[in-house]
Amino acid sequence: MWKYSEIKEKLQIEIKKPEQTGLAHLTHFFQSHQNGASRYFEKEALHYAKSIDSTNLEEPYFQRYLPFEWDIPFPPHEQGRFKFIDLFAGIGGFRLAFHNLGGKCVFTSEWNVYAQKTYHANFGEVPFGDITKINEEEIPEHDILIAGFPCQPFSIAGVSKKNSLGRQHGFNDETQGTLFFDIKRILDEKRPKAFLLENVKNLVSHDKGNTFKVIKKTLEGLRYSIHYRVLDGKHFVPQHRERILIVGFDMDRYQGNEHFSFPEMPEATHSIEEILEPDVLPKYTLSDKLWKYLQDYAAKHKAKGNGFGYGLVAMDGISRTLSARYYKDGSEVLIPQDHQNPRRLTPRECARLQGFPDEFLIPVSDTQAYKQFGNSVVSPLMQAVGAHIVNELEQLDEPIGQGDTLRTEC
Repeated sequence: MWKYSEIKEKLQIEIKKPEQTGLAHLTHFFQSHQNGASRYFEKEALHYAKSIDSTNLEEPYFQRYLPFEWDIPFPPHEQGRFKFIDLFAGIGGFRLAFHNLGGKCVFTSEWNVYAQKTYHANFGEVPFGDITKINEEEIPEHDILIAGFPCQPFSIAGVSKKNSLGRQHGFNDETQGTLFFDIKRILDEKRPKAFLLENVKNLVSHDKGNTFKVIKKTLEGLRYSIHYRVLDGKHFVPQHRERILIVGFDMDRYQGNEHFSFPEMPEATHSIEEILEPDVLPKYTLSDKLWKYLQDYAAKHKAKGNGFGYGLVAMDGISRTLSARYYKDGSEVLIPQDHQNPRRLTPRECARLQGFPDEFLIPVSDTQAYKQFGNSVVSPLMQAVGAHIVNELEQLDEPIGQGDTLRTEC
């Protein structure tokens, strides 16, 4: 039997630019060839594959190659407990969470080429690129839509930076703020049973609460009942990371009869020492010049009464929020060391700080890895919330007369 690594080499599946729709169709078809989603990808997948390997490829089901063995860390479920799509997918923190719940991903989109590389290395699928260029009618039917839409227009740091540059933020940021409305058009067209959206805590208070009012009103206008809560990742990993999670259920299907509740958070008992590697290369230790700069910078702002400065982590404590700027100097999460300057986290430690298992591959440079994990989600937290969504859908969809926990009012 063929292995995916052999197929990948044979059909030249290598990510070189963000808009590689042929590769996206091909890998999506490989993952969906046994279910109804395959019809959305088959034509373009076959066209691409024949352009590479026209002599050995047989129509219509890639008979030479299928089925094959998935030699990747997180192979797809053949059918799956439910179907979901992964928008603004990053490196797959949401996908990992819902994969662990038995879900089958049938579509994914992510514009950053380096994030695409990491996503493909772990899940065997090349994401489609720019969501604004994707026709919502060409997305397969799914049960749950998942999207961690861009947070920079709403984050405290993002707003401050845009203000300093004289740029718009929130929904006035034309490059990122309006991407929420791409979620809207997909929800409107495909009508999934439920959705899960994630963003920074500041989304709630941005523009004196008006931004969140627009989002909530828009989702309710699509006839979804809305549940939302700010949750902290510190209950699952040794990191303070607050995010707003917005969950919706289709009113047309369920008439608002869901009994959804967010999970009760386990006791926050994690400490930073749990995620540290035993042997770390010297390159992660701060240079004398950088360490002096961070100390001087912190002292200057402290004198002005500001809270800016580096974050030296207590070994039995938790870290500040890891951000995408971590690659610059590592200042927000520094690990103390005996008789030498503190060090920044390694990429693997950053992965652990976000709840990624050690089998998760990191095929990119340290700089890109820092950006990717800083932009990611605390995957175990998303899995905990996802479990409540999936369990509720299974309760709602259970035929009358079956099951011990049937809710007759539904």
